[in-house]
Amino acid sequence: MTSDPQEFADRSYRSGSAVAGGVLILGIAAWLGGDAMLRGEGRTPLVAVAALLFAVPLIVAFSVRPAVFAGGGRMRVRNPFRTIEAPWATVESIRAGYSCELVADGRKYQLWAIPVSLRARNKVNRHNRRIAGGESPRSGPFGMGGAAPEDAHERTAPSDAAVHELRELSARHRDEEAAQGPVTIRWAYEILAPAALGAVALFLLWLTA
Repeated sequence: MTSDPQEFADRSYRSGSAVAGGVLILGIAAWLGGDAMLRGEGRTPLVAVAALLFAVPLIVAFSVRPAVFAGGGRMRVRNPFRTIEAPWATVESIRAGYSCELVADGRKYQLWAIPVSLRARNKVNRHNRRIAGGESPRSGPFGMGGAAPEDAHERTAPSDAAVHELRELSARHRDEEAAQGPVTIRWAYEILAPAALGAVALFLLWLTA
């Protein structure tokens, strides 16, 4: 099934820290692997190639790849090894507990691109309790310094805000014609195939060591 990119143009979500961390790890892997291939002796270059073939797709899968795209017709969830497209009419719930989850057509899917930070949520809850209790918001160390005007309002944790937006999109569009249809799942063979090939190559090199 080929999707029109405009279907998912309204909202997109991904973890900036995960992407940054993944790019950093990829850089380190490329540096170490490249050095082993250029300067290594004996079987070292072959081991380096197999290790990179195995590791790089997995690093990409868990850091750079995860994303959620939501538009007028459906939402597309790009997880490490699968892509799930769920028309709004099939969405039963979107929730954020210890992780963000989509329930569609009776099945549950994790939203890897929207991580839940309990620390951020607790910080927001403390801020909102102070506002509700009539206390002045804190903006500097030990509560010193002037508070910005927006600090006087209640906040929402990033994961909870994303889930709220997705729920609103679902409620707004679920009765439209473009929001009908079944949930579709596609495996990320572009990730799985090279990682499996690298794992097999490492195994064979280990057997023949």
